[in-house]
Amino acid sequence: MPEHATNKMSSVGPRGANVTAEGLIACRFASRFVDVTGQTRALANLAGMRRAKQRGRGVEFDEVRAYAAGDDVRAIDWRVTARSGTPHTKLFHEDREQPILVAVDLRAPMKFGSKRCFKSVMAAHLGAVALWSGLQAGERIGGAVLGDSQLRDTRPKRSQHAVLSMIGDLVSEGGASADGSQSTLTMADLLQHMERIARPGTRLFLISDFHDLLVADHLGPLRRLARKTQIVAISVADRLETALPEAGFYAVTDGLNRAQLDTSFAEARETYINDFQQQQEQLSRQLRELRIPLLPILTEQDPLKQLLTVFPAR
Repeated sequence: MPEHATNKMSSVGPRGANVTAEGLIACRFASRFVDVTGQTRALANLAGMRRAKQRGRGVEFDEVRAYAAGDDVRAIDWRVTARSGTPHTKLFHEDREQPILVAVDLRAPMKFGSKRCFKSVMAAHLGAVALWSGLQAGERIGGAVLGDSQLRDTRPKRSQHAVLSMIGDLVSEGGASADGSQSTLTMADLLQHMERIARPGTRLFLISDFHDLLVADHLGPLRRLARKTQIVAISVADRLETALPEAGFYAVTDGLNRAQLDTSFAEARETYINDFQQQQEQLSRQLRELRIPLLPILTEQDPLKQLLTVFPAR
């Protein structure tokens, strides 16, 4: 991986509280250095199994011809054989298409960050890199953006317009929330929608903080999706979520109310760290049971460098 590529990505990488079209369009440069359609040992290890390089790309029916010695008897077309009175066999060709879908969670809990950018901004950039990379690989690309009260989708197409449509949705839902409003949509809404538009063999990037993924009602559609698609889960977190800041008094707000946070109690600090770690371990364990790799990333990290830890460089 050329050093200038990662340096360039860092200089134009995600910053701030709002998703911008300029930032997501600039992700096209970074996408030239990573192949999100590829398979690596690191990605398989995250899923807890070894996966075939072409997993998800199956075969499609081509034609029927007279049976020849050496043909697989399991491929005999019994209907044609019965009609003609002579054995016929089905021929297939390999389906090399692997659509890339990107599902990004931009609800209120994602509108938080203490370093460099909000989680929502990082999630949008990761999604944009995946979309541009998939398009450069010649695949059909599309996806959905989950907002607080609206779910926007782009049906898979092998077109730059599909990326730009997704970017428009990411920008629309990626503004900073300051009114303290609650989300009316859940992760289940996003997963059920992806069930309807994802075809077998699709690689699906699911990008969120996954704060409500482990709710029982949400795991059903996730299991069904995992059976027909190759899901890659990317968990976005902020450093302040992993541990409280150093001892002191801090002003905090939810957009409506203000309060002071005292972080001087060692027991409270330890409990906070343990709670986060247990949540992440539970998430990782559940996803591994479904053979879904989980890639964690912090808002202060470089998205291209993180993607290159599990996807091949071009």
